[in-house]
Amino acid sequence: MERHDELSRIESNVHPHASRILVSFLFTFMAARITVFLILSRRIPDLYLYLGSTHIHHLNYGIFLLSGVGAYLLLARPEEKGLRWACTLYGIGLALTFDEFGMWVHLGGSYWQRASFDAIVVLGAFLALLVTAPRLSRFRPHHWFTAAAMVLAILVFGVMLIDSFQYAHRILFRIQILEQHQPVP
Repeated sequence: MERHDELSRIESNVHPHASRILVSFLFTFMAARITVFLILSRRIPDLYLYLGSTHIHHLNYGIFLLSGVGAYLLLARPEEKGLRWACTLYGIGLALTFDEFGMWVHLGGSYWQRASFDAIVVLGAFLALLVTAPRLSRFRPHHWFTAAAMVLAILVFGVMLIDSFQYAHRILFRIQILEQHQPVP
């Protein structure tokens, strides 16, 4: 019985930091999208940071956060409390950076690019798998069956996604109109 308790404790704690990263990642993404939408629709004041007439996008905050967390983890070798804080800040940095993924892939353009949302979905799914999936060494036949079904579902989703681009462009056009009429600093 004692061996079973020890194994369940180990398995429930397989990826203890991944869940902290996932939660901070998802909340930051939602907060960033809601804040930008509220600013563009003029429901809250313009909170953007400007240096002169240059708008500093929040992906830059994310890059600095990721750089700082990386340096902290490499140089400080933190204990558990420091690791928890690093995981939270890492999730925030990931969300801020990848929320504007389309802007760095296309070197500009609209904030509402589909590539940004797709990057967030892929990262969120990957983090969710880290949180929930057992280690590969612990995979059983039902895990492999589930993995194969997931790959098939992803392929079907990919085909449907490509078909949905036509619809998404119509909605994106409306959002871009809102973005063009944002307040000028």
